Amino acid sequence: MTESDHAPIVKCEGLTKQVTTPDHVLTIVKDATFEVRAGEAVAILGASGSGKSTLLGLLAGLDVPTSGRVAIDGEDLFSLNEDGRARLRGRMVGFVFQSFQLLPALTALENAMLPLELAGGADAAARAREMLGRVGLAERLGHYPRQLSGGEQQRVALARAFVTAPKLLFADEPTGNLDSQTGEQVIGLLFEMNRERGATLVLVTHDHELASRCDRRLHIAAGEITHED
Repeated sequence: MTESDHAPIVKCEGLTKQVTTPDHVLTIVKDATFEVRAGEAVAILGASGSGKSTLLGLLAGLDVPTSGRVAIDGEDLFSLNEDGRARLRGRMVGFVFQSFQLLPALTALENAMLPLELAGGADAAARAREMLGRVGLAERLGHYPRQLSGGEQQRVALARAFVTAPKLLFADEPTGNLDSQTGEQVIGLLFEMNRERGATLVLVTHDHELASRCDRRLHIAAGEITHED
């Protein structure tokens, strides 16, 4: 095994996010320092308002820190401009959000195709169709989000996240808008596809049972990572 096999796919050092209000400076994330190894499933676990979703946004380069750094696959995220970060995400990263983030004017197939089309990938329709079949939506390709249940919408979002075969998957409360039974089905699919494809998973949740299925848990409170297990 080479040295690069041991290199972390995500590395953050001293990551801090502050927001200035008229009265004071609010620290949302404070001095987060940790690594995620390739192939790991890591949960960021904390109560509502603990800063976990902000931390995930910083790791993905969707938000810019006040200080500190993040490297994805060895590349310093914040040495890149916004377009450069977007290109890195397009090449490396898939996302699953609590609110699904599907485009309402696009069908399930078109939503799943979108990352491939943005990246100029070949056979976008065929690859998206295969992935939607993989999540059990082969009969829903032409349906719009409003015609799908919450669980079906989240499965479209899973297909969209995995269609580019990302090395890294970020999931932000992926079952937050689903009932427990539907949520369990979606999580089962998420971990199954994660294992199949060897992707690294970084999952934000307040659900201890869900977090227990990950290899490691980083506990965050009031913006600080307090411990890991």
